[in-house]
Amino acid sequence: MNEASNNFRAPAQGYLSLFLRFLRFGLLAWGGPIAQIAMIRQELVEEEKWISNDRFKRVLGVYQALPGPEAHELCVYFGMVARGRFGGFLAGLGFMLPGFVFMFILSWFYLVYGMSIPHFNAIFLGLQAAVGALIVRALHRIGSHTLTDSYLWVIGGMAATAEILGTPFLLSLAVSGMAYLLFKEKRRTWAYVVSGLFLAGVILAWQTLGSGSLHNISAPPAPALKAASLPELFLSGLRSGLLTFGGAYTVIAFLQHDAVEVQTWMTNAQFLDGLALSGILPAPLIIFATFVGFVAGGSLGALVMTAAIFLPAFAFTLIGHSTLEKIIESEKLHAFLDGVTAAVVGLMAVTTFNLLRTGIADWRSLGIFAVALLALIFWKAKLAIAFIMIAAGAIGMALF
Repeated sequence: MNEASNNFRAPAQGYLSLFLRFLRFGLLAWGGPIAQIAMIRQELVEEEKWISNDRFKRVLGVYQALPGPEAHELCVYFGMVARGRFGGFLAGLGFMLPGFVFMFILSWFYLVYGMSIPHFNAIFLGLQAAVGALIVRALHRIGSHTLTDSYLWVIGGMAATAEILGTPFLLSLAVSGMAYLLFKEKRRTWAYVVSGLFLAGVILAWQTLGSGSLHNISAPPAPALKAASLPELFLSGLRSGLLTFGGAYTVIAFLQHDAVEVQTWMTNAQFLDGLALSGILPAPLIIFATFVGFVAGGSLGALVMTAAIFLPAFAFTLIGHSTLEKIIESEKLHAFLDGVTAAVVGLMAVTTFNLLRTGIADWRSLGIFAVALLALIFWKAKLAIAFIMIAAGAIGMALF
Protein backbone atom coordinates (compact mmCIF):
# COMPACT_ATOMS: atom_id res chain seq x y z
CA MET A 1 0.00 0.00 0.00
CA ASN A 2 3.00 2.37 0.31
CA GLU A 3 3.88 4.79 -2.49
CA ALA A 4 6.54 3.54 -4.90
CA SER A 5 8.66 6.69 -4.49
CA ASN A 6 10.91 6.94 -1.44
CA ASN A 7 9.73 10.54 -1.07
CA PHE A 8 6.31 9.35 0.02
CA ARG A 9 6.17 6.74 2.77
CA ALA A 10 4.30 6.37 6.05
CA PRO A 11 6.66 6.47 9.05
CA ALA A 12 7.35 3.20 10.82
CA GLN A 13 5.09 2.89 13.85
CA GLY A 14 3.48 0.23 15.99
CA TYR A 15 -0.20 -0.58 16.13
CA LEU A 16 -0.66 1.27 19.43
CA SER A 17 0.97 4.48 18.21
CA LEU A 18 -1.09 4.31 15.01
CA PHE A 19 -4.29 3.90 17.01
CA LEU A 20 -3.37 6.79 19.33
CA ARG A 21 -2.57 9.06 16.39
CA PHE A 22 -6.03 8.58 14.89
CA LEU A 23 -7.66 8.71 18.31
CA ARG A 24 -6.16 12.21 18.55
CA PHE A 25 -7.65 13.05 15.15
CA GLY A 26 -11.01 11.88 16.52
CA LEU A 27 -10.71 14.11 19.58
CA LEU A 28 -9.99 17.10 17.32
CA ALA A 29 -12.65 16.32 14.71
CA TRP A 30 -14.60 19.57 15.07
CA GLY A 31 -16.15 21.52 12.25
CA GLY A 32 -17.63 18.83 10.01
CA PRO A 33 -16.13 16.79 7.15
CA ILE A 34 -14.35 19.66 5.38
CA ALA A 35 -12.41 20.61 8.51
CA GLN A 36 -11.74 16.94 9.35
CA ILE A 37 -10.36 16.17 5.88
CA ALA A 38 -8.23 19.32 5.94
CA MET A 39 -6.73 18.30 9.30
CA ILE A 40 -5.86 14.81 8.06
CA ARG A 41 -4.43 16.13 4.82
CA GLN A 42 -2.29 18.77 6.53
CA GLU A 43 -0.56 16.32 8.86
CA LEU A 44 -0.31 13.13 6.79
CA VAL A 45 0.13 14.55 3.26
CA GLU A 46 1.58 18.04 3.56
CA GLU A 47 3.80 17.57 6.63
CA GLU A 48 4.67 13.86 6.84
CA LYS A 49 4.21 12.93 3.17
CA TRP A 50 2.60 9.53 3.60
CA ILE A 51 1.32 9.84 0.01
CA SER A 52 1.55 12.46 -2.74
CA ASN A 53 -0.98 15.26 -3.22
CA ASP A 54 -2.09 13.77 -6.53
CA ARG A 55 -2.64 10.41 -4.90
CA PHE A 56 -4.62 12.04 -2.10
CA LYS A 57 -6.91 13.75 -4.62
CA ARG A 58 -7.61 10.45 -6.38
CA VAL A 59 -8.29 8.65 -3.09
CA LEU A 60 -10.60 11.41 -1.87
CA GLY A 61 -12.42 11.31 -5.21
CA VAL A 62 -13.18 7.64 -4.66
CA TYR A 63 -14.67 8.26 -1.23
CA GLN A 64 -16.68 11.25 -2.42
CA ALA A 65 -18.35 8.99 -4.98
CA LEU A 66 -18.99 6.21 -2.48
CA PRO A 67 -21.45 6.37 0.43
CA GLY A 68 -20.18 6.99 3.93
CA PRO A 69 -18.28 9.70 5.86
CA GLU A 70 -15.24 10.59 3.73
CA ALA A 71 -13.06 11.65 6.67
CA HIS A 72 -13.53 8.31 8.40
CA GLU A 73 -12.86 6.39 5.19
CA LEU A 74 -9.66 8.39 4.69
CA CYS A 75 -8.50 7.39 8.16
CA VAL A 76 -9.06 3.72 7.33
CA TYR A 77 -7.13 4.21 4.09
CA PHE A 78 -4.16 5.88 5.79
CA GLY A 79 -4.12 3.15 8.43
CA MET A 80 -3.79 0.61 5.60
CA VAL A 81 -1.00 2.66 4.05
CA ALA A 82 0.88 2.44 7.34
CA ARG A 83 0.18 -1.08 8.63
CA GLY A 84 -2.09 -3.01 6.29
CA ARG A 85 -5.69 -4.03 6.94
CA PHE A 86 -5.41 -4.31 10.72
CA GLY A 87 -3.81 -0.89 10.76
CA GLY A 88 -6.75 0.40 8.72
CA PHE A 89 -9.19 -1.05 11.24
CA LEU A 90 -7.32 0.53 14.17
CA ALA A 91 -7.15 3.93 12.45
CA GLY A 92 -10.87 3.93 11.68
CA LEU A 93 -11.72 2.75 15.19
CA GLY A 94 -9.53 5.44 16.75
CA PHE A 95 -11.14 8.20 14.70
CA MET A 96 -14.73 7.22 15.51
CA LEU A 97 -14.21 6.16 19.15
CA PRO A 98 -14.25 9.60 20.87
CA GLY A 99 -17.48 10.64 19.17
CA PHE A 100 -19.08 7.28 20.00
CA VAL A 101 -18.13 7.46 23.68
CA PHE A 102 -19.36 11.05 24.02
CA MET A 103 -22.62 10.30 22.21
CA PHE A 104 -23.18 7.12 24.24
CA ILE A 105 -22.81 9.04 27.52
CA LEU A 106 -25.01 11.91 26.34
CA SER A 107 -27.68 9.48 25.12
CA TRP A 108 -27.74 7.78 28.51
CA PHE A 109 -27.96 11.13 30.30
CA TYR A 110 -30.70 12.32 27.92
CA LEU A 111 -32.91 9.31 28.63
CA VAL A 112 -32.23 8.97 32.35
CA TYR A 113 -32.17 12.63 33.44
CA GLY A 114 -32.66 15.05 30.59
CA MET A 115 -36.34 14.46 29.90
CA SER A 116 -37.27 14.87 33.58
CA ILE A 117 -35.46 18.18 34.12
CA PRO A 118 -37.43 21.24 32.92
CA HIS A 119 -34.27 23.22 32.15
CA PHE A 120 -33.01 20.50 29.85
CA ASN A 121 -36.35 20.34 28.05
CA ALA A 122 -36.07 24.08 27.42
CA ILE A 123 -32.50 23.66 26.15
CA PHE A 124 -33.56 20.98 23.70
CA LEU A 125 -36.42 23.13 22.40
CA GLY A 126 -33.82 25.71 21.46
CA LEU A 127 -31.53 23.06 19.99
CA GLN A 128 -34.30 21.60 17.84
CA ALA A 129 -34.85 24.95 16.11
CA ALA A 130 -31.12 25.35 15.47
CA VAL A 131 -30.88 21.82 14.10
CA GLY A 132 -33.66 22.71 11.68
CA ALA A 133 -31.45 25.53 10.42
CA LEU A 134 -28.49 23.16 10.19
CA ILE A 135 -30.46 20.72 8.03
CA VAL A 136 -31.81 23.49 5.77
CA ARG A 137 -28.26 24.80 5.26
CA ALA A 138 -26.99 21.29 4.52
CA LEU A 139 -29.84 20.68 2.06
CA HIS A 140 -28.98 23.89 0.22
CA ARG A 141 -25.28 23.08 0.05
CA ILE A 142 -25.79 19.50 -1.09
CA GLY A 143 -28.46 20.53 -3.58
CA SER A 144 -26.33 23.28 -5.11
CA HIS A 145 -23.53 20.79 -5.78
CA THR A 146 -25.83 17.98 -6.88
CA LEU A 147 -28.66 19.49 -8.96
CA THR A 148 -26.41 20.78 -11.72
CA ASP A 149 -28.80 20.47 -14.66
CA SER A 150 -32.54 20.67 -15.27
CA TYR A 151 -33.11 16.93 -15.41
CA LEU A 152 -31.46 16.40 -12.03
CA TRP A 153 -33.96 18.93 -10.67
CA VAL A 154 -36.72 16.84 -12.23
CA ILE A 155 -35.33 13.70 -10.60
CA GLY A 156 -35.16 15.43 -7.21
CA GLY A 157 -38.78 16.54 -7.56
CA MET A 158 -39.82 13.07 -8.70
CA ALA A 159 -38.20 11.44 -5.68
CA ALA A 160 -39.78 13.98 -3.31
CA THR A 161 -43.22 13.29 -4.81
CA ALA A 162 -42.71 9.56 -4.49
CA GLU A 163 -41.66 9.95 -0.86
CA ILE A 164 -44.73 12.05 -0.05
CA LEU A 165 -46.95 9.38 -1.60
CA GLY A 166 -45.34 6.60 0.44
CA THR A 167 -43.15 4.91 -2.18
CA PRO A 168 -40.26 2.76 -0.86
CA PHE A 169 -37.21 4.98 -1.13
CA LEU A 170 -34.96 2.20 -2.44
CA LEU A 171 -37.20 1.95 -5.50
CA SER A 172 -37.02 5.72 -5.98
CA LEU A 173 -33.21 5.67 -5.79
CA ALA A 174 -32.89 2.83 -8.29
CA VAL A 175 -35.26 4.39 -10.83
CA SER A 176 -33.62 7.81 -10.45
CA GLY A 177 -30.16 6.41 -11.07
CA MET A 178 -31.31 4.49 -14.14
CA ALA A 179 -33.22 7.46 -15.57
CA TYR A 180 -30.23 9.77 -15.31
CA LEU A 181 -27.90 7.14 -16.78
CA LEU A 182 -30.20 6.96 -19.83
CA PHE A 183 -30.29 10.75 -19.98
CA LYS A 184 -26.49 11.05 -19.97
CA GLU A 185 -26.17 8.37 -22.65
CA LYS A 186 -28.33 10.53 -24.97
CA ARG A 187 -31.24 8.10 -24.72
CA ARG A 188 -33.42 10.87 -23.41
CA THR A 189 -36.73 9.58 -24.73
CA TRP A 190 -36.23 6.43 -22.68
CA ALA A 191 -35.22 8.53 -19.67
CA TYR A 192 -38.48 10.48 -19.90
CA VAL A 193 -40.47 7.26 -20.40
CA VAL A 194 -38.91 5.64 -17.32
CA SER A 195 -39.56 8.75 -15.21
CA GLY A 196 -43.12 9.13 -16.49
CA LEU A 197 -44.02 5.48 -15.92
CA PHE A 198 -42.53 5.60 -12.43
CA LEU A 199 -44.54 8.67 -11.44
CA ALA A 200 -47.71 7.22 -12.97
CA GLY A 201 -47.16 3.98 -11.05
CA VAL A 202 -46.54 5.86 -7.82
CA ILE A 203 -49.75 7.88 -8.16
CA LEU A 204 -51.77 4.81 -9.17
CA ALA A 205 -50.45 2.80 -6.20
CA TRP A 206 -51.26 5.66 -3.85
CA GLN A 207 -54.82 5.99 -5.14
CA THR A 208 -55.44 2.24 -5.26
CA LEU A 209 -53.67 1.00 -2.15
CA GLY A 210 -53.86 4.12 -0.04
CA SER A 211 -50.11 4.01 0.57
CA GLY A 212 -48.70 7.25 1.91
CA SER A 213 -50.54 9.93 3.80
CA LEU A 214 -49.13 13.10 2.30
CA HIS A 215 -47.45 13.21 5.72
CA ASN A 216 -50.53 14.70 7.38
CA ILE A 217 -49.64 18.32 6.61
CA SER A 218 -52.02 19.70 9.26
CA ALA A 219 -50.05 18.22 12.20
CA PRO A 220 -47.30 15.70 12.84
CA PRO A 221 -48.53 12.24 13.84
CA ALA A 222 -48.17 11.03 17.41
CA PRO A 223 -47.26 7.36 16.99
CA ALA A 224 -47.21 4.74 19.72
CA LEU A 225 -43.51 4.16 20.21
CA LYS A 226 -42.03 0.68 20.36
CA ALA A 227 -38.68 -0.88 21.15
CA ALA A 228 -36.48 -2.14 18.34
CA SER A 229 -34.90 -5.55 18.04
CA LEU A 230 -31.16 -5.78 17.51
CA PRO A 231 -31.51 -7.27 13.98
CA GLU A 232 -33.82 -4.40 13.04
CA LEU A 233 -31.30 -1.86 14.28
CA PHE A 234 -28.45 -3.58 12.47
CA LEU A 235 -30.30 -3.66 9.15
CA SER A 236 -31.41 -0.03 9.51
CA GLY A 237 -27.88 1.09 10.31
CA LEU A 238 -26.32 -0.96 7.53
CA ARG A 239 -28.82 0.29 4.95
CA SER A 240 -28.23 3.89 6.04
CA GLY A 241 -24.47 3.44 5.91
CA LEU A 242 -24.73 2.11 2.36
CA LEU A 243 -26.91 4.99 1.15
CA THR A 244 -25.17 8.14 2.43
CA PHE A 245 -24.45 9.55 -1.02
CA GLY A 246 -23.62 13.23 -1.32
CA GLY A 247 -22.40 13.77 2.23
CA ALA A 248 -23.10 12.57 5.74
CA TYR A 249 -26.19 14.78 6.07
CA THR A 250 -28.05 12.59 3.58
CA VAL A 251 -28.17 9.82 6.19
CA ILE A 252 -30.72 11.96 8.07
CA ALA A 253 -33.41 11.10 5.53
CA PHE A 254 -32.85 7.35 5.77
CA LEU A 255 -32.57 7.09 9.54
CA GLN A 256 -35.55 9.39 10.10
CA HIS A 257 -37.57 7.26 7.68
CA ASP A 258 -36.80 4.09 9.63
CA ALA A 259 -36.72 5.39 13.19
CA VAL A 260 -39.71 7.76 13.06
CA GLU A 261 -41.89 7.17 10.01
CA VAL A 262 -41.86 3.36 9.65
CA GLN A 263 -40.68 1.66 12.82
CA THR A 264 -41.81 4.38 15.29
CA TRP A 265 -38.87 3.83 17.62
CA MET A 266 -38.80 7.52 18.50
CA THR A 267 -40.52 10.85 17.80
CA ASN A 268 -39.35 13.58 15.47
CA ALA A 269 -38.56 15.70 18.54
CA GLN A 270 -36.27 13.01 19.94
CA PHE A 271 -34.65 12.58 16.52
CA LEU A 272 -33.91 16.32 16.42
CA ASP A 273 -32.46 16.12 19.92
CA GLY A 274 -30.05 13.40 18.77
CA LEU A 275 -28.95 15.52 15.82
CA ALA A 276 -28.45 18.46 18.17
CA LEU A 277 -26.21 16.42 20.45
CA SER A 278 -24.11 15.25 17.49
CA GLY A 279 -23.65 18.88 16.45
CA ILE A 280 -21.67 19.70 19.58
CA LEU A 281 -19.34 16.69 19.39
CA PRO A 282 -16.00 16.15 17.63
CA ALA A 283 -17.22 13.37 15.35
CA PRO A 284 -18.66 12.56 11.94
CA LEU A 285 -22.32 13.56 11.83
CA ILE A 286 -23.49 9.97 11.42
CA ILE A 287 -22.49 9.37 15.04
CA PHE A 288 -26.04 10.45 15.88
CA ALA A 289 -26.94 6.88 14.86
CA THR A 290 -25.59 5.93 18.31
CA PHE A 291 -28.35 8.06 19.84
CA VAL A 292 -30.99 6.47 17.60
CA GLY A 293 -29.81 3.01 18.62
CA PHE A 294 -29.75 3.92 22.32
CA VAL A 295 -33.28 5.35 22.32
CA ALA A 296 -34.62 2.43 20.27
CA GLY A 297 -32.75 -0.46 21.87
CA GLY A 298 -30.72 0.63 24.90
CA SER A 299 -26.95 0.28 25.27
CA LEU A 300 -26.75 -2.83 23.07
CA GLY A 301 -28.87 -1.09 20.47
CA ALA A 302 -26.42 1.82 20.43
CA LEU A 303 -23.49 -0.55 19.88
CA VAL A 304 -25.25 -2.48 17.14
CA MET A 305 -26.51 0.60 15.27
CA THR A 306 -23.10 2.29 15.42
CA ALA A 307 -21.26 -0.82 14.23
CA ALA A 308 -23.71 -1.29 11.37
CA ILE A 309 -23.67 2.28 10.07
CA PHE A 310 -19.85 2.43 10.11
CA LEU A 311 -19.41 -1.06 8.65
CA PRO A 312 -19.52 0.05 4.98
CA ALA A 313 -16.98 2.81 5.67
CA PHE A 314 -14.56 0.16 6.96
CA ALA A 315 -15.42 -2.47 4.37
CA PHE A 316 -15.02 -0.36 1.23
CA THR A 317 -11.36 0.23 2.05
CA LEU A 318 -10.39 -2.94 3.88
CA ILE A 319 -11.89 -5.29 1.29
CA GLY A 320 -10.63 -3.65 -1.87
CA HIS A 321 -9.80 0.02 -2.26
CA SER A 322 -7.76 -0.57 -5.43
CA THR A 323 -10.63 -2.37 -7.13
CA LEU A 324 -13.07 0.36 -6.11
CA GLU A 325 -10.73 3.00 -7.47
CA LYS A 326 -10.88 1.36 -10.90
CA ILE A 327 -14.64 0.90 -10.79
CA ILE A 328 -15.25 4.54 -9.82
CA GLU A 329 -13.55 5.66 -13.05
CA SER A 330 -16.57 4.35 -14.99
CA GLU A 331 -18.57 7.23 -16.48
CA LYS A 332 -21.73 5.12 -16.41
CA LEU A 333 -21.39 4.61 -12.67
CA HIS A 334 -20.84 8.35 -12.20
CA ALA A 335 -24.08 9.09 -14.08
CA PHE A 336 -26.02 6.49 -12.08
CA LEU A 337 -24.70 7.85 -8.77
CA ASP A 338 -25.49 11.43 -9.83
CA GLY A 339 -29.11 10.38 -10.35
CA VAL A 340 -29.21 8.59 -7.00
CA THR A 341 -27.78 11.62 -5.22
CA ALA A 342 -30.35 13.92 -6.86
CA ALA A 343 -33.08 11.61 -5.58
CA VAL A 344 -31.55 11.71 -2.10
CA VAL A 345 -31.81 15.51 -2.19
CA GLY A 346 -35.53 15.13 -2.91
CA LEU A 347 -35.91 12.72 0.01
CA MET A 348 -34.00 15.13 2.23
CA ALA A 349 -36.35 17.96 1.27
CA VAL A 350 -39.38 15.99 2.47
CA THR A 351 -37.58 14.90 5.65
CA THR A 352 -36.52 18.49 6.31
CA PHE A 353 -40.12 19.70 6.00
CA ASN A 354 -41.31 17.08 8.49
CA LEU A 355 -38.57 17.87 10.98
CA LEU A 356 -39.14 21.63 10.72
CA ARG A 357 -42.79 21.16 11.65
CA THR A 358 -41.59 19.64 14.91
CA GLY A 359 -38.65 21.94 15.59
CA ILE A 360 -40.44 25.24 14.87
CA ALA A 361 -43.57 25.40 16.97
CA ASP A 362 -43.92 29.13 17.77
CA TRP A 363 -42.32 32.56 17.30
CA ARG A 364 -39.52 31.80 19.76
CA SER A 365 -38.31 28.73 17.93
CA LEU A 366 -38.79 30.53 14.60
CA GLY A 367 -36.52 33.31 15.84
CA ILE A 368 -33.84 30.84 16.96
CA PHE A 369 -34.13 29.08 13.60
CA ALA A 370 -33.70 32.32 11.64
CA VAL A 371 -30.71 33.53 13.65
CA ALA A 372 -29.03 30.11 13.52
CA LEU A 373 -29.54 29.90 9.75
CA LEU A 374 -27.98 33.33 9.22
CA ALA A 375 -25.04 32.38 11.45
CA LEU A 376 -24.50 29.14 9.52
CA ILE A 377 -24.52 31.02 6.21
CA PHE A 378 -22.10 33.79 7.16
CA TRP A 379 -19.95 32.31 9.96
CA LYS A 380 -17.26 30.03 8.50
CA ALA A 381 -15.24 29.30 11.64
CA LYS A 382 -14.14 25.73 12.35
CA LEU A 383 -16.20 25.48 15.55
CA ALA A 384 -19.17 27.48 14.24
CA ILE A 385 -21.66 24.60 14.40
CA ALA A 386 -20.73 23.65 17.96
CA PHE A 387 -20.94 27.27 19.15
CA ILE A 388 -24.29 27.80 17.38
CA MET A 389 -25.74 24.68 19.01
CA ILE A 390 -24.55 25.73 22.46
CA ALA A 391 -25.90 29.28 21.98
CA ALA A 392 -29.25 27.92 20.77
CA GLY A 393 -29.52 25.75 23.86
CA ALA A 394 -28.78 28.73 26.12
CA ILE A 395 -31.36 30.88 24.34
CA GLY A 396 -33.86 28.05 24.56
CA MET A 397 -33.38 27.81 28.33
CA ALA A 398 -33.96 31.57 28.61
CA LEU A 399 -37.07 31.67 26.37
CA PHE A 400 -38.83 28.40 27.15
